[in-house]
Amino acid sequence: MNAASHAPAGWDCHAHLFGPYDRFPLAPERSYTPPEAVAPQYLALLARLGLGHGVLVHPSAYGEDHSLLLHALAAHDKLRGVVVVQRGSRLALSGLHGQGVRGARFSHRSGAGSNFAGSASFDDLRALAPALADAGLHAELWTDVQALPGIAAELKALPVPVVIDHMGGFDVEAGVDAPGFRVLLELLASGRTWVKLCAYRNLLNAPDWRAGRVFQQKMIEANPQRLVWGSDWPHLRVVPAPDTAALLAMFKDWTGNEEAARQVLEANPAVLYR
Repeated sequence: MNAASHAPAGWDCHAHLFGPYDRFPLAPERSYTPPEAVAPQYLALLARLGLGHGVLVHPSAYGEDHSLLLHALAAHDKLRGVVVVQRGSRLALSGLHGQGVRGARFSHRSGAGSNFAGSASFDDLRALAPALADAGLHAELWTDVQALPGIAAELKALPVPVVIDHMGGFDVEAGVDAPGFRVLLELLASGRTWVKLCAYRNLLNAPDWRAGRVFQQKMIEANPQRLVWGSDWPHLRVVPAPDTAALLAMFKDWTGNEEAARQVLEANPAVLYR
């Protein structure tokens, strides 16, 4: 048996890199200024988590400059990437797959000021979906259960798979019977929509994070083959930042059985990001 067979097979499907800023400065126009979070730190985190692969999502704070993301992908074959492209972007979609990119991220969130400077909109997704399909890339969407019902029909008709971030921004107080969450489950059950299991951002105001368990369980019941897990490292604008290992342990506990957890951590992302 060779050494590769002992390599960890699990995936963290949502993380961001920032810096070093002397080499990869942020965009002048941005909605936030985070501390540095560099590739060696992230690779060390993957090793601590016992995971073999990571997916880097281009942060809006870098605007159109994908230098850091593409540099990291070229240097580390265990990493894959998700870009951010708008209509008229300088970044050509063709050829990105060969550089380790697997998707493009768009934002369609409810509430004023919810979509960051430098993000790509749902209108951008509408316009670019055929080109994404031609380039072999999927669409990633940061949205929430308030906004989702208004675009669900269009999502079903897109020519590319859609990966919804942060568990669709579920609303703990509204519960699992809320119309928007039911729409999310319907999309998931259809098989064309994927969801990243990353609960904590939806639980920051909840007195007990265990309130998120039922939302994850409903998603597993809807379609366990269309779920992946993401750490959301380095946990931007969350103070104090959660322990990433505790987030992974929480996901595993809520999953309820080892086989389902392995499906989400290993088999599913291998389909989406290989």
